[in-house]
Amino acid sequence: MKVLVLTHNLPRFPGDFSGTFIDALATAMVRQGAEVRVLAPHDVDYVSPRELPYGLDLYRYAWPATYETVGYMRSMEADLRPRRASLLATPASLAFGTAAGVRLARQWEPDIIHAHWLLPNGLIGAAISRITGVPLVASLPGSDLLVARLNAATRGLARYALGRSHLVTANSHELRDVALSLGAAEDRFDLIVYGVDPDEVKADPLAGEAKRRELGLSPSDFAVLAVGRMVPKKGFRYLIQALPQLLTRVPTARLVMVGDGDERANLERMASAMGIRRSVEFVGTVPRDEIVAYYSAADALAMPSVTEPEDGLNVCVLDAMACGLPIVASTVAGNPLVVEDGVNGLLVPERRADLLADALARLHSDRRHLRALGQAGRRRVEAEFAWPHLAARYLDHFERIAGNHATAD
Repeated sequence: MKVLVLTHNLPRFPGDFSGTFIDALATAMVRQGAEVRVLAPHDVDYVSPRELPYGLDLYRYAWPATYETVGYMRSMEADLRPRRASLLATPASLAFGTAAGVRLARQWEPDIIHAHWLLPNGLIGAAISRITGVPLVASLPGSDLLVARLNAATRGLARYALGRSHLVTANSHELRDVALSLGAAEDRFDLIVYGVDPDEVKADPLAGEAKRRELGLSPSDFAVLAVGRMVPKKGFRYLIQALPQLLTRVPTARLVMVGDGDERANLERMASAMGIRRSVEFVGTVPRDEIVAYYSAADALAMPSVTEPEDGLNVCVLDAMACGLPIVASTVAGNPLVVEDGVNGLLVPERRADLLADALARLHSDRRHLRALGQAGRRRVEAEFAWPHLAARYLDHFERIAGNHATAD
C-alpha cells in the first residue's frame, strides 16, 4: 500500500508542535508495512529533526521565503478567521501544490491520496485525484471547516473536494455534522481520532517532581494543567472563571497553562482582574519533547473546549491520558470519544465554569478515585488510541478503497 499524504503542518525542527499527529500517523503506517510519502509546502523554518521513516517532498510557492505564510499554525487568527497574508498566498499554494502532487503521483503511483484539512489539501487532493485517477481520503481536523464556510466560493470548493473523496474522517461529532452539511456522504464517513504513542508519552515521576519544584508547587498543591493554543474555541476563559470557585473549596489549587496564542493577553488580564493571578502560571510554548514533564507534574488535565467554532479532539487529552492523568472536559470537540464520564474522567457541559469548578473539586476530594480515573485512561489509550490501532483502521479503509477502485477500473 502506497500512501501519498498531503498536509500543510508537519514538525520542522526538534520540539516543533506543528502537525505532530501527521508525523506520528505516517510513521505508524510505515511500521505496518505501508510506503508513505508526505507532500507539504516549504517553510523557512524547515530543519529535518531526524531521519524520517517516510519520504518528504516540499514544494515552493512563494519567493522570497518570507512570503510563505500558509500553514505551520500561522494561517488562522485566533482560529476564528484566516490571516490576510495566508489568504493572499493561498492561490499560489494551491497551484504549486497541485502541480507538485500531480508530478509525484505520476512518478510514484500511489494507491491512495490522504489529505489532512479539507482546505487547502483536500482541494489539492481532489485535483490530483481527478487528473491521475488515484482515490482520495480527506481527514478534517477542524479549522478547515471554518474556512470552508467563509462564503459561497469556499463552500463550493469544499463540496467539490468532499464529492471527490472516497472517505471522509473527522475526530468529533460536531465536525462530522458540519462536513455532512457541506456535502460529505454519510456512507463514506468514519470518526477516527488522532492518537498517541504510549511508549513515548508516559508518566515520568522524577521529571514531574522536578517540574513541580520549578513551578513552585508544594506537594500539597492541587495542580490543574491546561495545554493548547490560547484561542477562543479551547474555552480557557471558562477555566479562568472557574478558578475562584475552585479556590473556595480547594485553597491549594493552582492552574498551570501551557501554550500561547492570540487570546493569551486577554486571559492574563482576566486572571489579574479576578484577583487570582498568583494562582495561575502562564508557561508559554513548551517544546514537544519537554511536555511530558508537565503532565507528570499535574494532578489533572482540564480541556474546557467550546463550540466557537466546532473543533476536533485536542491531542493534549490523549497525551494526558497516556501519562495517567484524569481528564475534566466539556462534552464537545471530540472529548466524549475518549473520555468516559466517571471511568477515566469527568464530563461537563460547555461554558459552565461552575460545573467545571465542581468537577475539579470532586477530583481533589477523593484522591483514590482520581488515581483510578488516571489509570483507566492509560489503559484505554493502550487498548484503543495508540497509533498502531488507528493506523490499522486507516489502512483497512485504504485497502478496501484501493481494491474497489481497481475492480471498477
